[in-house]
Parts: sequence; C-alpha cells; structure tokens
Amino acid sequence: NFLVTNSHVCVCVCVCVYLILSGEHAATVTHPLPAAFSDLLPHFLVEPDDVYIVKNKPVTLTCRSTPATQIYFKCNGEWVHQDQHLIERDVDPATGLPVMQVKIDISRQQVEKIFGLDDYWCQCVAWSTTGTQKSQKAYVRIAYLRKNFEEEPLGKEVALDQEVLLRCHPPEGVPPAEVEWQRNEELIDPKTDPNFFITVDHNLIIKQARLADTGNYTCVAKNIVARRKSSSATVIVYVNGGWSTWATWSACSAVCGRGWQKRSRSCTNPTPLNGGTSCEGQSVQKSACTATCPVDGGWSEWSKWSPCGADCTMWRSRECTQPTPSTGGKECQGLDLQSLNCTSEQCPQTASGAEDVALYVGIVAVALCLTLLLIVLVLVYRRKKEGLDADVADSSILTTGFQPMGIKPTKPENSHLLTIQPDLTSTTTSYQGTLRSRHEVTGKFSVSNGPLLEPLPNGSHTLHNGKLPSDPNDFMNRLSSQTYFKTLPRDNVNTSYGTFNFLGGRLTLPNTGISLLIPPEAIPRGKIYEIYLTIQKKEDMRLPLAGCQTLLSPVVSCGPPGVMLTRPVILSMDHCSDACLENWTIRLKKQSYEGMWEDVLQLGEEVVSEPYYCQLEAETCRVFTEQLGRFALVGESLSMAASKRFKLLLFAPAYCSTLEYNIRVYCMDDTQDLLKEVMQMERQLGGRLIDEPHVLLFKDSYHNLRLSIHDMPQAHWRSKLLAGYQEIPFYHIWSGSQRTLNCTFTLERQSMSTCDLTCTLCVWQVEGEGQSLHTLESPLDSDFLLMDNCTPALAGPSAFQIPYLIRQKICSSLDTPCPNGADWRLLAQRLKLDRHMSFFASKASPTSVILDLWETQHFHSGNLNQLAAVMAEIGKQEAMIFLVSDGEC
Repeated sequence: NFLVTNSHVCVCVCVCVYLILSGEHAATVTHPLPAAFSDLLPHFLVEPDDVYIVKNKPVTLTCRSTPATQIYFKCNGEWVHQDQHLIERDVDPATGLPVMQVKIDISRQQVEKIFGLDDYWCQCVAWSTTGTQKSQKAYVRIAYLRKNFEEEPLGKEVALDQEVLLRCHPPEGVPPAEVEWQRNEELIDPKTDPNFFITVDHNLIIKQARLADTGNYTCVAKNIVARRKSSSATVIVYVNGGWSTWATWSACSAVCGRGWQKRSRSCTNPTPLNGGTSCEGQSVQKSACTATCPVDGGWSEWSKWSPCGADCTMWRSRECTQPTPSTGGKECQGLDLQSLNCTSEQCPQTASGAEDVALYVGIVAVALCLTLLLIVLVLVYRRKKEGLDADVADSSILTTGFQPMGIKPTKPENSHLLTIQPDLTSTTTSYQGTLRSRHEVTGKFSVSNGPLLEPLPNGSHTLHNGKLPSDPNDFMNRLSSQTYFKTLPRDNVNTSYGTFNFLGGRLTLPNTGISLLIPPEAIPRGKIYEIYLTIQKKEDMRLPLAGCQTLLSPVVSCGPPGVMLTRPVILSMDHCSDACLENWTIRLKKQSYEGMWEDVLQLGEEVVSEPYYCQLEAETCRVFTEQLGRFALVGESLSMAASKRFKLLLFAPAYCSTLEYNIRVYCMDDTQDLLKEVMQMERQLGGRLIDEPHVLLFKDSYHNLRLSIHDMPQAHWRSKLLAGYQEIPFYHIWSGSQRTLNCTFTLERQSMSTCDLTCTLCVWQVEGEGQSLHTLESPLDSDFLLMDNCTPALAGPSAFQIPYLIRQKICSSLDTPCPNGADWRLLAQRLKLDRHMSFFASKASPTSVILDLWETQHFHSGNLNQLAAVMAEIGKQEAMIFLVSDGEC
C-alpha cells in the first residue's frame, strides 16, 4: 500500500506540474464521463506508425483515443509542448464516450538534433478519470539511399544448361532498398519465367542457361528516396561442339588384299556457339579392311593324246580349273582342245602292221617300270639316312622332346613317339646345364659336347642356363656406368638378366606379367650377349603426355641397346585399356639415346617393313622388336566411351592395439607390376588384405572418383571422416603418372573387445554408375596373388616348349608355300593369328615367328597336344610313314 500510495502521489505531482506549465492551454475535460463509463481506462483507436522523412518534408503523427479526457505526445522521453499539438474532440455516437485525436508535425531538424543517439521516437499518452494508457512507439527516421552498390554482379561465360548465379548486394539505405533485376533493360519476373529465381539476399539464379539468356543483366535497388542501377554484367551462354554420328565407311582402298577405309563425322551436333569449345577427338577414323582378291583362271595339264583316228588326226584337251576363275577373275586364254595330224606309220590307213605297235608299247612299259623302281629305291635310301622327312607335321613330333638314342621315356597311353639321333661330333665346346623339353620324362639326361654352342675365341665358355652371375651387383654397376643407363634402377628385385647365345632364351620378371622372349637364331651364331630386363618407376620416368593421352602400361627397359639381332625378340607386358581400338589411338613409344620419347608404332597402322610390330590382347601387349631399348604404351581416347581398367585393393592392419582402425584403399592401373608393388609395400607396413581385388572401368568423362563407406554396425563402430565421401581427382587416375592412389578411412571402435567388422564400400564415378563392394573384415591369404614362381632367366632349350630340332623340322615343312594352302598360312589361321598375315609374310621364316608368338602366349599354360592337333590338321598324309610305334621304340 505504501508503494502504491507513493506512486499515486508521484503521478499527481507530475500532473500538477504539467498543468502549471501548460496554463490555460491544457486539455481538460469539457464533457464529464457518464457514470456507467467513469471507471474505464482509455484505449487507442489510432496509434502513431513509423514514418520516414523524405528530403526536407516534415511528417505528421496521429493519435486517437476513447474515452479520454486528455491526450498528448512524448518524444524521446520529453513532453511535446501543447502548442505543437493539434487536438480534435468528438463524441462516439454509438457509446456516447468522448473521443480525442491529436496530431503533431516532426521536422528533419528535430530528428537531426539527436544525431548519434538512438532513433527518434514519439509516443502518445491518453488520460481518463480512471488512469492513463500509452501507445506504441513510432520511430521517425530520415530516409536515404547511397549511390554505390556493396556488391555488383559480374559477367560470366557459362555452358548451355549450366546453372548461373549473379550476386547483388544493394547500397545501404533507409528504409532498406527493394531489388529487382533487368535483362537488356527489361524487367525479369520469376512468376512468368520460372527459369529465373531471386533469392532472399537479392541474388539472381538462372536454373538452366539457355541461348536466349545471353544478355546484359542489371541489378536495380530502390526505396522511397531514390532508385539506383548497378553496372551491367554480360552473361554469355556458349555451346560446346558435339560430334554428329559417324558417316558410313568408304570403300576399301585396296582392290585386292589389305587396305584402308575411312569414315568421318562433323562437329555439328551441336555446332560450337559463343566461344564454345570445338569437339575433341578425331573427325576421321581409319580402319583396316581386306578386299577379296580376284582369282584368274588357270589351265590344267593337257590330257593324253587320243588314239590316231580314221582321219589320221589325234586330239587332247585341258580345262580351266587350276584354279577356276572367281570373284571377277579372268577366264583362261587360249584353246581348250588341240588336234594333231598322225604320221604315216600311226595312221591306220598306212600302218605297216600290228606287230610294230605291240613292240613299241612293250618297250615303253618296261622303261616306265624301271623308272618307278629307281625312284622308290632313292626315296627309301634318303628316308633311312635322314631319319625324318621335312614335311612331317604330326603330333608325335611335338610331344616327344629332344632325347638321345637309348633313353626310353615313360610310355603315354595311345601315343606314338619319334626318336631323333643327335649329331654329337661337330664341336667340342663345353655346355653346362641340362637341355630337355619342359615336359618331365622318366629318364633325365644331360648333353655334353653337343652342337649347341659355337666355339669361342678362347676355346671354352660356360653357359649358366640364365642364372645370375655370382655377383649381380657387378652386372648392374657396369650397366649403370654407361651414359644411356644412368636411370637404370639398381633394384635386383625388379630386374632380370642372363647370358644368351644363338639358342635364345627367356627373361621374366616374376609376378609382373613382363617377359622377354629371345627366339633361337635371334642372336647371331658366334655371339654371346648379356641381356637385362627391368621395370622403370613411373615417378622417375616422366612421359610427355598431352590432351587425352594416358599411360597404359609399365615403362619397361630391355638391353643393352645397340646389340645386333637377326630376328625380332618379343617383349610382353600388361596394359590397362579396354582393348577396344574403336575408342582409342594407341601408340608404342621408345626412348631415344638422347632421352626423347618417340612414337615408333601406332596400333592398327603397322608397317611390316619397320623393325617394330605389336599385337594387343585383352590384358597383354606383345611387342616384336629388332632393337632393344625402353618402351611404353600410351593411349589417346577418341571418345568418352574409352575406359581404363583399374584395380581396387583394401588393406587393414594385421594387429591393432588402439581404438582407431584404418582401412587403406588403393586405386591403381590393372597391371601385375603395380599389384606386386602394393603387396610388397603393405607387407612392410604390416597390413593384410581384407577383400578380394576388384577390377572396375574408369571412363574418360572428366568426372572424379568417389569412395564412401556404409552399413557399419553403429553400436560398435563409427567413422571419423568428416565428409560423407572421399574423392580422387579424375586426372590423377587418367594420367597414369602416379604409381598408386591411396585413401584411408579411419574408423573407431567403441571398445577394445570389438573385433568383427562388416561394411559396404561404394565406389562410383561422379555422374556415372557405381559399384557397391560388401566387405567382411577377415584376413585373406594374399600370397595367392603372387603365385608366379618361374625362373627369372632361362637359356637354351629349357626356355621353350618345342624342342629346337623339332622346331627346325616344322619350319622347313611349313615355310614352303603349298598350292592347297597347307602351309604356315593355315597354321596362323588355326591359331587365330591371321590378322598378322602381312607381318608373318615379311619374315624369312614365317613359321618361326608364329611359333615364337605361340611360345610367348603359352609359356605357363602351353598344351603341346593342342598344337599337335593343329599340326595334324594341316599335315600331309605321306607323313604318316614316319610314325614309330610303341613296340619299335
């Protein structure tokens, strides 16, 4: 009560003071309130609102209240003098209550007097006999709009259908400016064109850029004071060129045999516009074609003369059947029937008698019999002396091996054996090692003093069967000391070398898919070479790649360069392309002595006269070369359909003593040498393989590779990765310049007792198809990936499936062209190598090159029985007389 009383006293005192100050002008009650409403508080019918002073024009505040006996304004905590009030009194006809309305004017000068303080405000206070009421505060502000935009839109060049964002931050102003956008001085209305959208912070978004959206865009800001326009931003919508569909192939350029045909396309789907990029790739494609050659007709042999007729004429004939004309070939020229006048003795009308005719016939018959007998005796003598005919092409030749007389191999069921007597008298050179077929036989034997090595200048030489010298570092140091071999790695693990002569041999880098086959007779007789094979690390060998080019194979060195070879050797190495030549231009590069990389071959456009040739298989590239050096396979994609194969490997620690658990993901080219490198690196890190390797296709679409991990047991595991996925840039994978690509997913288990983990790894190319790999965290035996335990170097016959002497017999049998086609051409066709006919034909011994390629392809899984079956299909029937039965062996 005390506080309330004091409050009333204070109010009364204030009112009394105000009445004294106001004098006679105070608003007093002129109409007493009816008794029924004497206890009502006043309420406002109109309250003052916020207003803005534009330039120098004053503003008016209005207040209206009922029932009110007195009403006034209070501005910024001070009472407004009563002289400044304009008061109007009225009575509400419905209630009979008095209504009071008051107005005041506020000038710019009044507002500016409080510059730097709070906003200028005014409040209306109304009185009744019961008490007072205050209205809401009305703020009075000076309106303005500055000239300069805080952020103006910037011009852009965007591709068709791309989203465009134009930013605009209007000038500072009171009240805040409203923003609208114009294109070429015309207002943009998002309601009529939904492709436009204006955000709450005044930015303009073009959802999908159209050609019609090219123009000058202006941001317009306005309020009650002024209207401002930003500088124009030019938006250019460009169109990147796109290829049309391929035209039909042209006619083959060759009338007969191998030729070329072309097809073209144009960059008109769509045509580049407004500075858009032209189409990438080739506008013309070339493809090999084979035109069926016309076969001209040929005469058969003349038939025997007919008996002399009654008209003293005899006849003989021939036919146009060797060969019969086909595919537009010419008919035979000349007569098919020939006649001849008989002599007077042969003519029946003038013959001396039948006795003379019988005598002549008998003499001729005896001469023929003697001739045939002589021929048979000569053939039998030659067969006994040589032991094997040059035309033998039977499976027993391939399955026997090189064995001396007196050694009887294990008797295979239902087979024939052929024993060859070697000549052991032509040289005295010592050969250390075993010469035998790679097929195991019961009786193992060694050959010494055999005709396998030419005499050396000092009279002796030791061949180590391709084994490493006693000091391997000495060989590497000697090579590295030469200028050309400064970059040769001194890593014995990735290097193989051996000593070879004319018998040839094989170098292999185990578990890399890389090998070098040195065929027999490739090294000249009397020469002995130390040859090496090694892998160059890609980070040490930067190939000059441009545009869409990518490295498809390891960089392989074989040497020493400059050695003389009489036949091409075969270098085998893995590649990671999809082997679809329609999507690629693949080139073989070789490093010159000066260190420059040169294109020596383009696949599909090989020239048989050059010293290089290449066969591309699904995962392996076979390079025929007559010059040793450093090689690599580089591809250039012709379309976005071109794909590279890459392999995905998942590793985790073998032992983990903390709550954190790391899963390491390797994305690498699908070649065996990289797989071997990663496996060796993880062994050093103590990692173990937790899932089988997966091979995926990575397209030339310029999109990055994303990896994410899902479906973990949330109760036991959580991911510490802040983002939802990890991303590997497109170029890092496509260039092939990085050996391996590694990303790590760090997981955390809730307790040390948690030992089981199952999860799903999702891998996908942005805007492309993805693949989910369900992973069960369990150790795998990674040794199964490195099962190639072959000898790094093999020299002489042990390096080949086909024994050396039998190989020579096969070559001499099939190299000679046969009229019915039963020669090396049929062998290439049966082995599905007929695409390389022109290359084989350019060699002195086509059969030997075919057998070299077969040896390279089937070294680990070669089946001589299958090759023998092929030989039997193209063999001659006469070769059967050289088969030796089991009893005769």
